[in-house]
Amino acid sequence: MTDKPVIRLTVAQALVRFLAAQHTERDGRRQRLINATWGIFGHGNVAGLGQALVEYAEEMPYLQGRNEQAMVHAAVAYARHSNRLRAQAVTTSIGPGATNLVTGAALATINRLPVLLLPGDVFATRPADPVLQQLEHPLAGDVSVNDTLRPVSRYFDRITRPEALIPAALQAMRVLTDPVETGAVTLALPQDVQAEAFDWPQEFFAERVWQVRRPAPEPRAVAEAAAAVRAARRPLIVAGGGIHHSEAEEALRVLVDATGIPVASTQAGKGSLRHDHPADLGGIGHTGTEAADAVARKADLVIGVGTRYSDFTTSSNTLFAAPDVRFVGLNVDARDAHKLAGLGLVADAREGLSALTGALAGYRVDEAYRTQYAAAKARWEPVIEAAYAAPDGAARPTQTQVLGALDAVVGELDVVINAAGSMPGDLHKLWRARSPRQYHVEYGFSCMGYEIPGAIGVRLAAGPDTPVWALVGDGTYLMLPTEIVTAVQEGIAIKMVLVQNHGYASIGGLSEQTGAERFGTAYRYRTPDGAYAGDPLPVDLAANAASLGMEVLRASTVAALHDALAKARAAAEPVCVYVETAEPDASAVPPTAAWWDVPVAAAATRQAAAGARETYVREKARQRRHL
Repeated sequence: MTDKPVIRLTVAQALVRFLAAQHTERDGRRQRLINATWGIFGHGNVAGLGQALVEYAEEMPYLQGRNEQAMVHAAVAYARHSNRLRAQAVTTSIGPGATNLVTGAALATINRLPVLLLPGDVFATRPADPVLQQLEHPLAGDVSVNDTLRPVSRYFDRITRPEALIPAALQAMRVLTDPVETGAVTLALPQDVQAEAFDWPQEFFAERVWQVRRPAPEPRAVAEAAAAVRAARRPLIVAGGGIHHSEAEEALRVLVDATGIPVASTQAGKGSLRHDHPADLGGIGHTGTEAADAVARKADLVIGVGTRYSDFTTSSNTLFAAPDVRFVGLNVDARDAHKLAGLGLVADAREGLSALTGALAGYRVDEAYRTQYAAAKARWEPVIEAAYAAPDGAARPTQTQVLGALDAVVGELDVVINAAGSMPGDLHKLWRARSPRQYHVEYGFSCMGYEIPGAIGVRLAAGPDTPVWALVGDGTYLMLPTEIVTAVQEGIAIKMVLVQNHGYASIGGLSEQTGAERFGTAYRYRTPDGAYAGDPLPVDLAANAASLGMEVLRASTVAALHDALAKARAAAEPVCVYVETAEPDASAVPPTAAWWDVPVAAAATRQAAAGARETYVREKARQRRHL
């Protein structure tokens, strides 16, 4: 027996109080870990967590969402903009409310971003079997639909007894704050257990500070990495999202200024250097710049910092083509550090870059190499200007001209959010990032529907003085426009640029390249032969956004677009700039500089597929395994 003080609370009340007392600390800065809870209530959580959030409203802020997936996206964007030092929780009912979390959880885990999921679950005590929205599994009575969250969660537990919450909650916090293990964390809460009372030890609710570690690299690994750099003639740094998570941008700049090693960025790493830094070559890989990809093809040493080396970055293992190319991987996660048979430098990005800078004292790349990559960078700038140029102000803008107009309006601290469609490729090639957090493209899961809730999450993290832009295509908008209502309700002044191009433009282009002839990718009426090739559908997305409470500015010309974007940036309420884009001039759109492996039909009677297969076989032959 123990005489330690206890307090009688329900499981849900205890969880809310526990979460309110959790903090992170890094570099001496302490922050609250779980800053708010998103929720949509149903019978599976209304009397448990719903009641607890009312009981402790002053301790745990609540945010009302409209779609469970969207709530996760907002929470994930919040965590990303907070450098993974702050997070949010999401509560749902059982059944479809819980399964709607799966896509958002996958996005969080793939991108290594923390979010706490608290779905309701079926009765632990089974007073009736089945209950509403219960899955009856023929082989396992303890399986519920919440088990769909297991493979997309970094930690999963089902709390079937009140006392089980204590170790589970502590494990959940450990995973959320671990820079290697973080991702979606799920605590499934049976609806009867949520409401059950228990005598909790008061020390469970004590303030806890979770130290977010910065592991330093081993001296031997630093020495080996430095030796590899000194032996290389054409080294290249690939900057990944880990640089932002670690707040290592300044450490990267110091290294680059000292050594002259050029930098190319992944989608997640863009902005690690300012766009106008002499060593910044822009995006790398399938959606990268010609400057970066040309340097990458000849690089004899590739130093990956905080990158997972996805197929878009490596161009499906065709980009790094030098016969003698070798790799150094600086990553806090050993799994990523050793990819491509690289020399692993397992460490926090900032600590590793600083150590490498010290070990490379006196080293600088050959001046001829610096001149070569500087010339490549200089050749790319006119490409950006040509893509952005819109000499006829009365014309309907193309998509790249929309980006050019936005580029002319934003300031240093504006944040631009995108995730899917053709725009991530254009942004990766063309966007000139002015600050570390400006470029926010979710391309780990590339999830349609991320942009609007993502903008809400970033705005909540950044504060009211930061303009946040959600760049949304018509396909994405139709999938998940619901959180416009949330932005309006909460007065979160996001700025949405809604681009109407009447279909899935990105996948339409890929369909054409792979021999599928743009089948099923246009938003048009059927023609007599059954194809979607008729007139555009009479859909007015601007009117839809207005019906959800958003101010809408329609821009039908380049000149009107510039005016609308300026007005939107100054707006103090949620606002949408709606623009229907023109077909781009192919000569003004930068072509793809590197390949991506999308298998093409090996047997087909249609000429389009047969021709695409020939191209595919030719490109496929260039793939290699880096050993």
